Amino acid sequence: MCKAKLYKSGPNPRIDKCMRGFMMRLKVHLREGHKIVACCCGHNKYPMSIVIEDEYKNHYDLVSGELINRTRKFYKRDKEGYYYIPEVVSPL
Repeated sequence: MCKAKLYKSGPNPRIDKCMRGFMMRLKVHLREGHKIVACCCGHNKYPMSIVIEDEYKNHYDLVSGELINRTRKFYKRDKEGYYYIPEVVSPL
């Protein structure tokens, strides 16, 4: 897990540094028509989350299996600046 809240460098600064390699490997194993649309390691405060869009445009968290009834803006920010998915998370 990353310690920092935000990363501003690298090939894709919107993906947590510690998740980049994992996302590259996971992408290869997804079913046809599925894609990763968001992910977060949790930064030692929240559980890891990986938002997948299926071929029917449904969105769900791959880690918890929870359906997310939004098509964008999956994450909310807490008072400390950490992102989380309300449907999935209670603080650790």
